[in-house]
Amino acid sequence: MSGKGQRLEIVTPQRKVFSEDVDFLVAPGAEGELGILPSHAPLITSLNVGIMRIEQEGKKFKVVVSGGFMEVRNSRVTVLATAAERPDEINVERAEAAKKRAEDRLASKVPDLDTLRAEMALKRALMRLKAANDK
Repeated sequence: MSGKGQRLEIVTPQRKVFSEDVDFLVAPGAEGELGILPSHAPLITSLNVGIMRIEQEGKKFKVVVSGGFMEVRNSRVTVLATAAERPDEINVERAEAAKKRAEDRLASKVPDLDTLRAEMALKRALMRLKAANDK
């Protein structure tokens, strides 16, 4: 890298998903997407379920994050995600099954249904499928 990049680390409670220098990234922030270039102003934000788009030496790739937090400081971006996966790690059959389960729960009209939880499960499954299919 030419020295103008920034270090990106994506960590979950289970593992380190990514730790390399990158040129640019777009993260699913709580208030919308955030584009981060080297020397970005310091910030801390929560993350929504979504797809993080990363550019590294002319290559583009994605990581699905399922919430968490992101800190930007001194050309270093640290993502502490609840869960994170690269598209090649996604089990499409499992994601399809999770999508169907969430849709069935939402359609069930059960009085004590945790609607927010079912909606978040559906959103996670949809983001995983979108990333897996956009390889």
